[in-house]
Amino acid sequence: MTDQATTVAEPETPEIPGKPTSASRTTLSHIMTQADTNLLGTVHGGVIMKLVDDAAGAVAGRHSGGPAVTASMDEMAFLEPVRVGDLVHVKAQVNWTGRTSMEVGVRVLAERWNESTPATQVGSAYLVFAAVDADGSPRRVPPVLPETERDERRYQEAQIRRTHRLARRRAIMELREKRAAEGLDD
Repeated sequence: MTDQATTVAEPETPEIPGKPTSASRTTLSHIMTQADTNLLGTVHGGVIMKLVDDAAGAVAGRHSGGPAVTASMDEMAFLEPVRVGDLVHVKAQVNWTGRTSMEVGVRVLAERWNESTPATQVGSAYLVFAAVDADGSPRRVPPVLPETERDERRYQEAQIRRTHRLARRRAIMELREKRAAEGLDD
C-alpha cells in the first residue's frame, strides 16, 4: 500500500457585499474656541488633525461595520489658517478598500459662525484605516462601490497613493537591511 498525499482545499471565504461611497460618508462640524488656539492665535494644527482623525474613524467604522484603527495619515495639507469663531466642517468618505484596510479622504472647510459667507477649504488629508476584530486582529472589509465620476476618480487616485506607500515602505526596508548588513545599525 502506498501513501498518497491528500490535498485539503482551503475553505472559501464568502464574498462580502460592497457598499456605496454614500453609505458611510459623513460630516463632523465643530466651532473653534480660544482653547483650540496655538501661540500665533490661530487654531492649532493638532486640533484640526484630531477632527480629521475623528471624522475618518467614524467613516471607516461605518463602512467596515465595526472597529477600525488609524494605520497612517498621508498628505495632511493646511491650506488656510483657521481662527477662533470659525465653524469647521470635516467631510470624509471611503475612497478605496483593500482586503482589511481602507483609505478615507477628508476635506476640511471653515466658515465664520456668525456670517452667511460660503465655507472655504482650509485643509485636506488621506488616512488609511485597518478594520480590526475584538482581539485587535485584522478583519475583512466590504469593497467600496464608487457612485459618481468624482468617486471613481478618488478611487483611482487612492490606488496610486497605495502603490506609492507600498513602494516607499519597501525601499526603506531594503535600505535598513542593507545598512544592517554593513554593520551600520542606527
